Amino acid sequence: MSAPIRIGLTGGIGAGKSTVSARLKRLGAMVLDADVAARQVVEPGTEGLKKLTARYGGEILTDKGELDRVKLAHIIFGSEEERLAVNFILHPLVGACMRAQESVYRVQEPEGPIFYDVPLLIESGMHRDMDEVWLVTADEAARVRRVMLRDGCTEEEAHARIIRQMPEDEKRRYADRVIDNSGGQAALFRRVDALYRKVSGQGTAERIGH
Repeated sequence: MSAPIRIGLTGGIGAGKSTVSARLKRLGAMVLDADVAARQVVEPGTEGLKKLTARYGGEILTDKGELDRVKLAHIIFGSEEERLAVNFILHPLVGACMRAQESVYRVQEPEGPIFYDVPLLIESGMHRDMDEVWLVTADEAARVRRVMLRDGCTEEEAHARIIRQMPEDEKRRYADRVIDNSGGQAALFRRVDALYRKVSGQGTAERIGH
């Protein structure tokens, strides 16, 4: 490749984004994980944790001074205002953390693609910093089954979790490539492998329609 490329990888709950991310890592891709960064920016002594405790007090901390994620989740679960407030605090810090990690990766690989694995890539606005956006999708029935299996919840609870997120049709408007994961894993891996060969200069792959 002639220039570095950032690829944002995203997808709704149960779509299979984590499976695609894991496959890319096995192929040798450099993948930055927003969930890992989100944990790092709220470790004791960080700006993230200081800002959260300034808003919510010490009640969100454990006895060891670490963030109690369960308590924070209870605060934001029933309040859209608080959910947005937490996102406003943490999203910029997560983005900065991932960009710092990218700088380290670039020393190792100046020209290869780097994937940003971010569940809320579009919602947080991080898609604007990407050269491409890859959206992992699946039909709703498949997503419901996966959420039920993963979280041990009821069908109604799985549906509720899905509809709380940005609709998949809306996400498609921002996607350069759409990876359908409604079928089996073998088909998914063939698609991911072909796309990775394309962006890493190892072969060709067709552009997927929006």
